[in-house]
Amino acid sequence: MTSSVPASRIPEAVHRRRWAILGVLMLSLLIVVLDNSILNVAIKTISTPAPTGLGASQGQIEWAINAYTLVFAGLLFTAGLVGDRLGRKKVLIGGIAVFGIGSALAAESGSPSQLIAYRALMALGAAFVMPATLAVLMNVFEREEQPKAIGIWAGGVGLAIAIGPITGGALLDHFWWGSVFFVNVPIVIVALILMTWLVPDSRDPRPGRLDPIGVVLSVVGLVLLVYGIIKGGELADFTDPKVLATSIGGLVVLAAFVVFEKRSDHPSLDVTYFKSKVFSAAMSAIALVFFALMGVTFFGVFYTQSVRGYSPLESGALMLPLAAAQMIFAPRARLLVDRFGNRATTTAGLVLIAATLAAFATFEADTPIWLLEVVFFLMGTGMAHIMTPTSVVIMQALPREKAGSASALSNTFRQVGGALGIAVLGSVLATSYRNGIEGKLGLLPPALRDKAGESIEATLGIVGKLGPQGKALITPADDAFLHAMHVTALCGTGVALLGAVVTALFLPGRPTAGQKGEKETELVAAAD
Repeated sequence: MTSSVPASRIPEAVHRRRWAILGVLMLSLLIVVLDNSILNVAIKTISTPAPTGLGASQGQIEWAINAYTLVFAGLLFTAGLVGDRLGRKKVLIGGIAVFGIGSALAAESGSPSQLIAYRALMALGAAFVMPATLAVLMNVFEREEQPKAIGIWAGGVGLAIAIGPITGGALLDHFWWGSVFFVNVPIVIVALILMTWLVPDSRDPRPGRLDPIGVVLSVVGLVLLVYGIIKGGELADFTDPKVLATSIGGLVVLAAFVVFEKRSDHPSLDVTYFKSKVFSAAMSAIALVFFALMGVTFFGVFYTQSVRGYSPLESGALMLPLAAAQMIFAPRARLLVDRFGNRATTTAGLVLIAATLAAFATFEADTPIWLLEVVFFLMGTGMAHIMTPTSVVIMQALPREKAGSASALSNTFRQVGGALGIAVLGSVLATSYRNGIEGKLGLLPPALRDKAGESIEATLGIVGKLGPQGKALITPADDAFLHAMHVTALCGTGVALLGAVVTALFLPGRPTAGQKGEKETELVAAAD
């Protein structure tokens, strides 16, 4: 009798093509995640003055990344509810179409400001794609096949991290900078055709209520805070009135968001979840590890391309060990959790991340490149042993029926942690670089000195236009950047160690045999 229930829930025609449907969902997920990892290797090229790039300042590059991240994170919960209400297939098709339009417009951007705006449009589409893919998946697979399907779906993220830098590097070696965005367009067209043909529609018979005020407060608060941090880095002065006003304004709006959500009967973020110290510690670990890792990825591209002279393709290949380690160890991290517990595994992962970030503080222009590869591999290993245990802890900390909300919340914290990492560590990098190069800019005409102090790419761009007389600035620029990278890496190390302290204090230790059996039963039920 029980075996007939799933059969009646999923039509036979849908059941027969479930793996093809999963393939379409994977394609959609792949390009949404791929876009950010492709952009990482294009940072230097976009920073280069026209016609090669857009001549974007370091602050503008940070906004090109963060415009996507903040809009994506801010709309994730609401997008899921809209899909429940209007139908997941409609939302999925609409989201991927908007993402494709945004990609085409971004590829043809004529200025950094246009690129930032079109990246935000891409994020608007992406926010509706990610929750809809998982919701469709849960509606086309039988209960016993769902864990396997979710594992394959999640593997798409690791695949995108691995192939993104290589794809971006190959495109930049042969085409113009906009090709890293335009490559999405043909994939979107194929995905739209396959979705229309294969994917069934579904909706929640009792959808939750939307929370537009909460969404607006969260996005506005984060944008103001991040703007203030980035502006402080550009000016190398965090006491500037404009910097203080926007940063404090952002914190006030975020505080208002928390108060509003606490009083709302349909909050997009249920702040009562954070009454659990275990849940809060796991969320903090996720946010802090992405804070540190996004920051190091940001300055790592300038180190490999600007200082070491590697091409975008070579730079992308250098990051493969990080992705490879995640793909190798993420599925096996649970074995360490079973043996040593969540607390020991996660804390060790964060300590390993801190050690790899500290290693960047020792890198010079002539450091053997194999050392960088070892550091990237260890960084990916540490990350794999943080993400798996914290995901398990988050699932265990809340009731089974809250599993969907917990998953969306962890994704949001990952995105916000990454955005703040780029803003804060990017600002530390910009401030340290400006302080290091300022005394050497006397060789330049007065009108060019302020622009040249923004970043190493700005300095090298101006040096290139001056010809032989500007070559004397290349070594000082490299030295100033290396010093700035060392300072930034040590800041990232401190953040990772803070995360290690939090997890060591608050995450649960190794469970007893009885507790382990109970938790495994709960996790299976939550996956159902």
